[in-house]
Amino acid sequence: MKISIDELHKAFESRIRLGIMSALAVNDSIDFTTLRDLLNVTDGNLATHLKALEKEDFIDVEKSFVDKKPHTRYAITKSGRVAFEDHLKALETIINSNKQT
Repeated sequence: MKISIDELHKAFESRIRLGIMSALAVNDSIDFTTLRDLLNVTDGNLATHLKALEKEDFIDVEKSFVDKKPHTRYAITKSGRVAFEDHLKALETIINSNKQT
């Protein structure tokens, strides 16, 4: 049986972006340091993936200062949540279509 991967969103092909979106899907917002430590990635690597998700309008960025230090928080957008849920449904469809009966 052939399967279609057309429903999978290209923005979520990276394991890091999947991790970011998974974390944001279950939290109101998360700061940069927490995401970095959770995903065990470098600052630069995380920043690159966050910028890609921000460019797609899948995440919102809130920058502020806490004790004179920059503090950046991220939250999933409504369109980001829809795209991520659609991606997960597509994965589930692919998995279920490969079940042996």
